[in-house]
Amino acid sequence: MYLSYIIFIVITIASYLVQRSLTSKFEKYSRVPLNGPMTGAQVAMMMLGQNGINDVQVTATSGTLTDFFDPTRKTVNLSDPVYGTNSVAAAAVAAHECGHALQHRYGYSMLTLRTKLVPVVQFASQWMAWVLLAGMLLVSVFPAILYVGVGLFALTTLFSLVTLPVEIDASRRAVQWLERSGITQGQTTEYARDALKSAAYTYVVAALGSLATLFYYGAMLMGRRS
Repeated sequence: MYLSYIIFIVITIASYLVQRSLTSKFEKYSRVPLNGPMTGAQVAMMMLGQNGINDVQVTATSGTLTDFFDPTRKTVNLSDPVYGTNSVAAAAVAAHECGHALQHRYGYSMLTLRTKLVPVVQFASQWMAWVLLAGMLLVSVFPAILYVGVGLFALTTLFSLVTLPVEIDASRRAVQWLERSGITQGQTTEYARDALKSAAYTYVVAALGSLATLFYYGAMLMGRRS
């Protein structure tokens, strides 16, 4: 149990440091202009067009680092610092989200799996905390409740693990296209790769944190059985 606490603290600290690194690098590469006068929105539209994706719209969304691809509405949603900005960071983020659109278009298996898990994980996330709390309070009377809670948490952990290859693949597609299309060249390509690598680390830490918490609950259950 003490090992679980230590792992939890280490991952919490790592998550904080990774998030700070991501914010710092995004700000740094936001000050590096592209070779041409293209905004993040224009980069996204160009990448979609060159890949024959004509039914996905590029829209603006409020916030910072709130960019996402919505396969149900067929929209690439870019945050304010990305949508109208000419920078390596904006191009990298825009291309990454379009990478998800490419995954959807060509039926990338891990994205398909993640999409199928979404409604299940939404249900699990809605009830998980309450079921786990009830399981801990009533573990002596109804131990099965705790098993159900851990099972729900395991679904969210699975979702985090499936998300990893989806994000890494989208970044790979983004960097390859940016260089191939001439949007970035040489050093600016490395900047784009570095920015997306930092973003990927946030998913790695999230997955590890979820996995460590799952092990903690598993150890709790094993302790009850012994």
